[in-house]
Amino acid sequence: MSKDVIKKEINKNRAVIGQAAQEMLDMVSSGELENQNCPVTHRFADNCYLREIFMPKGTLIIGKIHATQHFNVILKGDVTVLTATGVERLSAPYTFISEAGTQKVVAVHSDCIWQTLHVTDSKDLDEIESQVIVEDHDDLSFDGLIEKHLGGLLCRGD
Repeated sequence: MSKDVIKKEINKNRAVIGQAAQEMLDMVSSGELENQNCPVTHRFADNCYLREIFMPKGTLIIGKIHATQHFNVILKGDVTVLTATGVERLSAPYTFISEAGTQKVVAVHSDCIWQTLHVTDSKDLDEIESQVIVEDHDDLSFDGLIEKHLGGLLCRGD
């Protein structure tokens, strides 16, 4: 499959994810869905930030768009993950890498503990978020990240 075909498919899937995320947020605003508390724990080591989120069974998560490649570790639980590259059902223990530009929608089938690990010198959460999160995929295209990586109950989650 050519890079142009892959890019077109990814962009189409991103549009679907974006629309689903907006519809879920609208349902929260209208009261059809309720915001679910998903406790987050932050841990730091030299040049490393670990974010751990607890997601209760039945929760739907709209993740943010990540600007950097990073590890994901599912320590506990069973989830279905929708990304621009497809849908996967994942069960703990499971470790994988998310590429730059990835946004996830996660359906939690059993209580889940999910960690993400990011390389950073900072211990300031706002600064870290500005380093590893983008507002939309156009920010990635502008920085060339898409092209670089092509080759090789609701709560806001990771």
